[in-house]
Amino acid sequence: MEIIKNIIVQGQHHKPILTDVFYLKNTTQKSIVIFAHGYKGYKDWGCWNIVAEAFANAGQFFIKFNFSHNGGTVKQPIDFPDLEAFGHNNYTKELDDLQSVIDWICTEKSFNEEIDITNITLIGHSRGGGIVSIKATEDNRITKVISWAAVSNFGNRSSTIGDLEQWKKDGVKYILNGRTKQKMPHYYQFYEDFKANEIRLTIELAVKKIEISHLIIHGDNDTSISFKEAKNLHSWNKKSNLVSIKNANHTFGSMHPWPKTHLPEHLQIVVDKSIVFVINGNN
Repeated sequence: MEIIKNIIVQGQHHKPILTDVFYLKNTTQKSIVIFAHGYKGYKDWGCWNIVAEAFANAGQFFIKFNFSHNGGTVKQPIDFPDLEAFGHNNYTKELDDLQSVIDWICTEKSFNEEIDITNITLIGHSRGGGIVSIKATEDNRITKVISWAAVSNFGNRSSTIGDLEQWKKDGVKYILNGRTKQKMPHYYQFYEDFKANEIRLTIELAVKKIEISHLIIHGDNDTSISFKEAKNLHSWNKKSNLVSIKNANHTFGSMHPWPKTHLPEHLQIVVDKSIVFVINGNN
């Protein structure tokens, strides 16, 4: 298997987008799968490397990346050494970053013999699921979209709502990262950017426009993002496929760090169903 880690893709917001690719090098053109991580996430979290290997072994060209303002750096892509960048992140920057990754792989000549740029699937976990749902309607190169434990509404997330008057007055509010114990900043620009782009960032409007193959996977024991949000997504696109994973939590049994070499049972089911979908679509 060919694994190339920490490729620097230049984005639109003056910070690099660190990108990994996983594939079987055999000069056979493969469908492209691009994975977007969620809030307080990153490309090397938990099981994501094992997930990437599973897709690659199934014949896909798998790409995962760090959003440019997720809090990681080139030297330290894991966890959040750059909290200032994290504080200046927002939804439109993440959409722009995903666009930059799509543009990069579609023009990167070194992979010409290995990729089929007419077959691109987006996968997003949690907040990333909302990002890919919107991007799927903005870029006609996308042929399939899959959400894992995805949000259905950006407007009611903890990073968007709160005491707006106090947030505006202070210019910043903090969210505690339970694992790293860091106080992670959100500058008021996050809310301003959301309001300025609210129509574009309304996931419901985007999902109602999705015409490509659409798979929604969610655990019925997800205490972070309710299964009701998966039902919302499915109700907005009746042609979508909704898969409930019984007793699965928000990360489908994964955690960070992940000490094992195989996927947890629930995440293995998610990956297996997603690979079949990438190959066959809604059929």
